[in-house]
Amino acid sequence: MKEGYYEEDSDFMPYYLLQKELKQKVISYNDIKGEVRYIAGADVAYNDATKKMVGALVVLDANTLQVVEQQVHEMEVTFPYVPGLFSFREVPPLVEAFKKLQTKPDLIICDAHGMAHPNGMGMATHLGLELDIPTIGCAKSWLVGIYDKSLLGLERGATQPMMWDSKIVGVALRTQDNVKPLFVSVGHRVDLQTAIDWVLKMSPSYRQPETTRQADHLVNSVMKERMEIDFMGDEAVEEPI
Repeated sequence: MKEGYYEEDSDFMPYYLLQKELKQKVISYNDIKGEVRYIAGADVAYNDATKKMVGALVVLDANTLQVVEQQVHEMEVTFPYVPGLFSFREVPPLVEAFKKLQTKPDLIICDAHGMAHPNGMGMATHLGLELDIPTIGCAKSWLVGIYDKSLLGLERGATQPMMWDSKIVGVALRTQDNVKPLFVSVGHRVDLQTAIDWVLKMSPSYRQPETTRQADHLVNSVMKERMEIDFMGDEAVEEPI
């Protein structure tokens, strides 16, 4: 897969051009101001039946990992599924959920990619630029970047750089001994080592960081609740036989 592979669909060319414009604004060095007291997890879930999605932000105390606040925003899916442009689909509900927060996070870990993306503009990077907040991409599955699996150690903290377009765009990171790696990359206003350090700190016991675990649990709970409500609503309007 070569760089620019997804740019063949001219209908979405304005969005690819916007990605290139946004990419120039990304800060890939550590620009976190002061102490990180609150750290958030971000995730989005979809209900294909109703064409709705839920974005969630869960704010944790950065030291105790206790949940401080959580907010969700439900809305219609406003952007189609287009490879390479996924952030245009997922960022809007997260921005709205962020507006509801009383406790603003100092850092956000996204269940998504950051700069380890074909166009250098994964959801974590896009969200960081939109909110002007330091963000980290921490994805469960690989997207781009070549790394040597044979050299990735089995112990917690082992890393292997991922190369894309002759640059290091992220790392494969082992967060626990003998588990599948996560794929960590800079989102915005952090450097790669800072991203690695925070993902490990947020992953004391499980493969996924606690930020992701909490955000994922919240969106899935809300989506399950919405689906049950929709089902009950449909049943309620049925005519008696």
